[in-house]
Amino acid sequence: MFYDAGHDVIGADFESNGVPVSGRFSRALRRFYTLPKPTENDGSAYYIHDLLQIIRRERVQIWVSCSGVASAVEDGQAKEVLERRSDCIAIQFDVATTTTLHEKHTFIQHTRSLGLPAPETHNVISRAAVHKVLNASPSSGTKAKKQYIMKSIGVDDALRGNMTLLPRRTMSETYQHVSNIPISGSKPWVLQQYIRGKEYCTHALVVKGHVKAFVACPSAELLMHYEALPPTSTLSRSMLRFTQEFAARTPGQMTGHLSFDFLVDESVTKKGLEMILQPIECNPRAHTAVVLFNGLGKEMAAAYLSALDPIPQMNGSLEPQSTDPDAEHDSILAPARLARYYWLGHDVITLLFLPLLSLLQGKMGIRAYVQGLQQLVTRVLFWKEGTFEAWDPLPWWWLYHVYWPGIFLTSVLGGKRWSRVNVSTAKVFGC
Repeated sequence: MFYDAGHDVIGADFESNGVPVSGRFSRALRRFYTLPKPTENDGSAYYIHDLLQIIRRERVQIWVSCSGVASAVEDGQAKEVLERRSDCIAIQFDVATTTTLHEKHTFIQHTRSLGLPAPETHNVISRAAVHKVLNASPSSGTKAKKQYIMKSIGVDDALRGNMTLLPRRTMSETYQHVSNIPISGSKPWVLQQYIRGKEYCTHALVVKGHVKAFVACPSAELLMHYEALPPTSTLSRSMLRFTQEFAARTPGQMTGHLSFDFLVDESVTKKGLEMILQPIECNPRAHTAVVLFNGLGKEMAAAYLSALDPIPQMNGSLEPQSTDPDAEHDSILAPARLARYYWLGHDVITLLFLPLLSLLQGKMGIRAYVQGLQQLVTRVLFWKEGTFEAWDPLPWWWLYHVYWPGIFLTSVLGGKRWSRVNVSTAKVFGC
């Protein structure tokens, strides 16, 4: 997007496994740097030092953080150092804000402190604490018994996909399941009320407390297909309003990427179908849904560069934050066309090769296999590949022909096992 707008773009990323990332080969970059990845022993000192040196050498005016799950807080540290020791402005929240939003239980606490809705959530550090919450849930009378999902605090690839509802059908099953969870004071979990409903995710660019760009789309536990909700839809507008209120009420004039996961709690009332948005998680970093802004490069670049504008003054004091989210709605950037995005590498594996294996093993019928092939062909012909650009095809080619084969090879040689991968983010889930 910055390249489309005529700006010089400097790229930087981790390449700790020795396999060059595909982004380094993009025509949009004037120069690319490899950064040292923060480690448990050395922390983020070397990473921040090298980042600062690049910013000074290249005279960078604005740094757009594209944090991964495991490096969000380190980027918060980098933001504070960069803005203190250079003239660069960071599109990144500070350490305190990032930490609060990154952790599930502190995000829920913060959301409630702002006067916004949030599901019942408990921070638990023992199995006894888990059973105390489950046993306190009503089991008779007019109220239906509540159900909960346990989520690990922090990054745990092996347990991330476990969405078992608690309590189980019998007490013994519940105790058996909880007994297998590695929970302690040093490895806490959250117990969050389960909400039946469809899941959605959002991506927003927030500058000085104002939402500059926003998109919402249907979500999934491993989201690999993106289709934006119409910006004028009730659901999209409701999620935008929540994001605006959240940014406006959070102290410190937020600047960064703000993404939420929502569940829509539907219930039938005398007035009809009532839908209640329940935020279940926050990602204080860029979301892959930003791909939906493809084609709006110049407009998105202008939205980011508004961070360089001085804060308007009124009678010697800061301009007050707008209290009417609807007043800003028309100026917020949204996807111009509702294109659908997929990643070819993911769909080839899930719709072609794995089903073919199941077909040969007699676990799948020919009709189901053909339906999968038809779905793959439809996406290739009518959807947009998330990485491929006709004017810049090398990153796409490198991603599938060099990067991922290299990642799998180094994992095999290093004895690292994986359960699945996210092709769009280059995330490998260990097991």
